[in-house]
Amino acid sequence: MIIFGSKSYLHQLAMLTLVCAQCGNPAAHALRKRVAKFTLFFVPLFPYSTTYATQCTFCGLEQRLNREQAEQLRIHGAGGGAAGSPATPRPGAWHPGPR
Repeated sequence: MIIFGSKSYLHQLAMLTLVCAQCGNPAAHALRKRVAKFTLFFVPLFPYSTTYATQCTFCGLEQRLNREQAEQLRIHGAGGGAAGSPATPRPGAWHPGPR
């Protein structure tokens, strides 16, 4: 008998202050990475899915991101962005709040 399945791991990459697209409040957002791994006999073997998302701590809205967007937010939140070059917000997307 072979026992197989999957297990998800949630990693918090950063806490960012962003303006939420739903509630409009400048609130803390958790930038998270979820990795799903295939397991065999309860031993995680290899990842088969990786997703990135931010979650507003005020209203709970979770928005999915691709890897590039997550890296840009993480770099911008860590102060690694160039001075005087704010990110251009997209319609329907969140943008950095006041510091």
